[in-house]
Amino acid sequence: MSQTETVTPYHAADDDRILRFFQSPFFLSMTIGIPFCIYKFIFGSVAIRSGIDGQTPLFLLGGLIIVWAALDLTMNITRACLDFIGQSNAIEYCTIAQIGRYFNAPGAFLAFDTLLSFSIICAMLWSGWIANLTLPESFLWYAATTLNLISLSLVILYDEALRARITIHEKKS
Repeated sequence: MSQTETVTPYHAADDDRILRFFQSPFFLSMTIGIPFCIYKFIFGSVAIRSGIDGQTPLFLLGGLIIVWAALDLTMNITRACLDFIGQSNAIEYCTIAQIGRYFNAPGAFLAFDTLLSFSIICAMLWSGWIANLTLPESFLWYAATTLNLISLSLVILYDEALRARITIHEKKS
């Protein structure tokens, strides 16, 4: 699921403040974009530590990923802040989606960024690097995962409640 849509396949009422909040750039940045930045920062940090022992490519890759994470974090925070003044579409959520804007396909590029972020999570888990996290990194990893998964669960739960309400309303009609 991309950061720009929820599960709801129908058009909910425009006055549904909860749904609008779940679809807002503020909510999406805080619950998806920023957690993905945390994963990128941590992956870059662990790659740098692993590369210090003579593996220069890992060291350089880690540095590039940290720069990428910093740019994306800046963009997510900016987009969340711009949401408050109604200018949230001024930039994309991340650098890859911003590049996609030039090709008139920011959503496709955002999906690619999401794939890369999930790949980073998988790489951390399957490589065993997750066991090498410092205490602060572990806390950040767990916080990002909790925020991301709980928010997704809340959106799905609310979506199902809307669906049930519409189904009940249609049966009464």
